[in-house]
Amino acid sequence: MSSPAVPGGASFFSGFTRLCKGLAVVLVAGHIVVQILPSAVSYLALIPAKTIPFAWNLLTAGYIEQSLYGLVVSTLCVLVMGKLLEPVWGSKEFLKFIFIVNFLTSVCVFITTIALYYITRQENYLYMPISGFQGVLSGFLVGMKQIIPDQELSLLRIKTKWLPSIALLLATAVSFFTPDSTTYLPTIIFGTYVSWIYLRYLQRKPEAKLRGDPNDDFAFSTFFPDYFRPVIDPIASIFHRMLCGRSETSTEAHGYTLGGAPLPGSDPIEASRRRERGARALEERLAAERLAAARSDEESKKDAAENV
Repeated sequence: MSSPAVPGGASFFSGFTRLCKGLAVVLVAGHIVVQILPSAVSYLALIPAKTIPFAWNLLTAGYIEQSLYGLVVSTLCVLVMGKLLEPVWGSKEFLKFIFIVNFLTSVCVFITTIALYYITRQENYLYMPISGFQGVLSGFLVGMKQIIPDQELSLLRIKTKWLPSIALLLATAVSFFTPDSTTYLPTIIFGTYVSWIYLRYLQRKPEAKLRGDPNDDFAFSTFFPDYFRPVIDPIASIFHRMLCGRSETSTEAHGYTLGGAPLPGSDPIEASRRRERGARALEERLAAERLAAARSDEESKKDAAENV
């Protein structure tokens, strides 16, 4: 099935879902709160030394953008990427994904900063306020890699399956030139990895009676260029066995097996169906946007004719 490229231009910035608009409002409200009350950062952002007893900052930190630049980027990204992912996953699963990725990313960042303090004995790791939606945004890129891997961004001519890897590479490169990289780099790394683990092993698919996505084209090694995969695959298989227990990848069926029998929905047909659903949802949204644009043009012409 041939799929259209991810659109650019005006239609790319329209047709946002209500849930994504609500998330954008939450991000804007969080930014306004910390600008009006700077002391609120101490309670809402992730400050490792204060996480106990202020454990709620593991949840709130992800929705607090301290800079205007971060707010603009996060708001635009949640609106644009959300309208591609939510129709495929459904609103409930979309919200669940955000909650799980945000919380587990914060937990991983908390553990990492505590470990860095004990290794370096630098107290700035304990008291730096860490916040921002970049962990969930990294997860959205992984979701796009799963659902529409071969779609192209019309502006950049880059397939979506490479977006998570490019984002990680750029964030790592920028970290060498910024003194406060700890405030964002671990969040992006863990956001990417946590979201992949959730989508790969835990996300429920009731229609296929299957958890996760066992297909080879969503394996961990697909985040790396082909020549790295012979080295990555053996290492990734160790974590695969830890997460999947007795289930093993079947080379013949390209899916999971349990006691020699393939699990339902674990073959490439399910992957093809999922991509078709993602492409179909994208095509329907694009068609609706084109129809709305055409109607708007017709109304404008009518108004102009009546004014004349």
